[in-house]
Amino acid sequence: MSDYNNEFRLIKNKIRSKKLNHRVDLTAMVSISFLLIVFYLVTIELSKPKALNLGMPSCIDYGRITCHGCYRTDRITTLLLDDNNKIISYKGLAIFPDEKPKVLRYGKNSIRKELLNTNYKLNALYGKYKGAIVIIKPSKNSTFGNLVDILDEMAIADIPTYAIVNDLTPEDTKLIASN
Repeated sequence: MSDYNNEFRLIKNKIRSKKLNHRVDLTAMVSISFLLIVFYLVTIELSKPKALNLGMPSCIDYGRITCHGCYRTDRITTLLLDDNNKIISYKGLAIFPDEKPKVLRYGKNSIRKELLNTNYKLNALYGKYKGAIVIIKPSKNSTFGNLVDILDEMAIADIPTYAIVNDLTPEDTKLIASN
């Protein structure tokens, strides 16, 4: 029995390691999370598209320019984008167009030829930087692909000034409905 008591004492006197309280320091994790949140907020704000309003001259009197330094109506071409890849083009203003509106299609023999001819004539008259001004007005029936195609045509025809306008005038809607 004495051997049993000796073994029990040895087990009882066995050195055990102390259990420490484990504590995780989250200070660095909180700092990084705040930095990530700020980074994401800044990148979201910077990735939003920015748009500017198109400033057209206010010196138009019944479709004719009356003041010095304004755009001449013969430089302005408006393209109305409609469904079925149809484009309605007129020069000047919708109230008093300089030419009868034309129905055009996408491609090198239709809209591209028209834009190249217009730009060539105006560059010969006024110089390279006072060429054609094209106003693109997509209708509700046009597709995003039509808008991309017409922007490609602007680049191919080397049109120096063009703008996309979302507001259709009543005259424009009448033109789209009649064609």
